[in-house]
Amino acid sequence: MEDQFGFDVNKFKIPKVPWRTAAGGLLALAALVGVFGAVYQIEPEEVGVVLRFGEYHRTTNPGLNFKLPLVETLYRVPVQRQLSQEFGVRTGVGNIRGEVAGQQRRVAEEAVMLTGDLNVAVVEWIVQYRVSDPRQYLFEVRNLEETFHDMTEAVMREAVGDRTVTEVVTIGRQDIESSVEARLQELTTQYQMGLAVDQVVLQDVNPPDPVRPSWDEVSQAQQQRDRLINEALAEYNAVIPRARGEAQQAILQAEGYAVDRVNRAQGEASRFAALEAAYRQAPEVTRRRMYLETMQQILPQVGRKVFVAEGATGVLPLLSLDGGARAATAALTNTTQRTGGDQ
Repeated sequence: MEDQFGFDVNKFKIPKVPWRTAAGGLLALAALVGVFGAVYQIEPEEVGVVLRFGEYHRTTNPGLNFKLPLVETLYRVPVQRQLSQEFGVRTGVGNIRGEVAGQQRRVAEEAVMLTGDLNVAVVEWIVQYRVSDPRQYLFEVRNLEETFHDMTEAVMREAVGDRTVTEVVTIGRQDIESSVEARLQELTTQYQMGLAVDQVVLQDVNPPDPVRPSWDEVSQAQQQRDRLINEALAEYNAVIPRARGEAQQAILQAEGYAVDRVNRAQGEASRFAALEAAYRQAPEVTRRRMYLETMQQILPQVGRKVFVAEGATGVLPLLSLDGGARAATAALTNTTQRTGGDQ
């Protein structure tokens, strides 16, 4: 019988292969498959978890390793790679700043949360973590990624529910990140999930879109209030300390003046007492000394002095040498100036 291609099937004969050759070929094929199945390469950022008959046997490090074919099974676990899960948005690959390529999409069930003062906030965040124990990561918890996702969402809702909406949106972000990270690490250790939480990063935290304009107006009013308070405090700090300093200066000056007056009064009293004691010992000498001291203070202030001897009957006019000398000097100066001007 010939087919449409002109080939007679009846004339086709299967070639006879010696059984030894066939057995050798099968053994060589089995050996080749065994060699390729026994040798495997572990990348630098991962480790290999080897199961023997479905039971954990060992963990292999990066590099070239061997295992028993058909008996041992290999699982690769990225222990050096930083993993992440996103909540409230989906961008494909997340990083610490959220600057990633891809179209973001809001997941309302994860993002909308109730705060402690019964307000609503839209919270978006990222959790970054690593595999710390490959054996626990693979075998201790079923559906580990989903379990960790639900656990993270529950912890975040608990943290947001313990704070007011103002704290969540403004000043309480860092506190929320720290508390969620610590609580999440505590739960992963308790459940033996083999994960190490690196950090929790809040992305966008805002009020819902319908009330956002009103929230922005309230925020602007609060900022203006804070600005006015800061300006008032600055003015207060500029005026009040200066006034207090001036008041303290006046008090210190008054105290110094009081001390000076008291000391002067005490000194004058002591001087008067000493003078009285000296006067009582030698009245005439003390009287004359006091008279001379007084005249020594008064006479230098008198311009022209006329001394009249005791018992004189008249005053003889004398030429004032001091005045005549000054007048002659002035006349000579004027004459010299006029002569120079005529020339």
